[in-house]
Amino acid sequence: MDLTKLNAEQRELLEEIKKQTGSMMMERARAEKERKVRNYKILNRAAKKGAVLFTGSSLMEQFPVCEMARSKGIDAVIYNRGIGGTTTDDFLREIDTVLLDLAPAKVFINIGTNDMTDRVYGEGWMDHLEANYEKILKTAKERLPETEIFCMAYYPTNHHLPGQNEWTRGMLKDRTRENIAECNRRVKKLAEKYGYRYIDVNAGLTDERGEQKDEFSVDGVHMYADAYEIVFENLRQYLV
Repeated sequence: MDLTKLNAEQRELLEEIKKQTGSMMMERARAEKERKVRNYKILNRAAKKGAVLFTGSSLMEQFPVCEMARSKGIDAVIYNRGIGGTTTDDFLREIDTVLLDLAPAKVFINIGTNDMTDRVYGEGWMDHLEANYEKILKTAKERLPETEIFCMAYYPTNHHLPGQNEWTRGMLKDRTRENIAECNRRVKKLAEKYGYRYIDVNAGLTDERGEQKDEFSVDGVHMYADAYEIVFENLRQYLV
């Protein structure tokens, strides 16, 4: 559609349609997160304490870590409580369900990528992310003092992947290599402050630009299973 040929009334109508569509998508996403939280609460009733937990947002939810571990002969009980679209605000609100209720022996956390946007938190989004991340670690230290926690580095992104649409470009706007590096620096500092371990499992994921390799990338942010196979091998030493 050539937007330059639209008159003022048509432009206004198009903008209204975009707003309504966006609101509908946000409502569906909210309902989907609530459904997953409800299911996790049910599953947690029978979950074994002292197991291994992977938790966070979609980048964790889409990590087939349980299947990969079993395929490689690792018999540890592993739970995945990742929820797509989760921010650090969401995580704190549901921290009992996605972390504390399982009383795990080990926890691998990847949370905060959905905070990386000035569209929601303004220019102070990085400070907001850091403050909430510290609240998560502080709560875990108080409620689960014996639990070993691994704060995972944020994965690289790809800003040059062919076919990226307007929504993806908006999602990537603030997830630059420089911003991700700074967020990782802050997470590492927080991990050290609370006696936890920061782990960078990104070796092998990047191209010559330092971006997520095209062949691994679904949309510039999310990754295919072969990328997660690399991540798994990079963190395997901490899992067993």
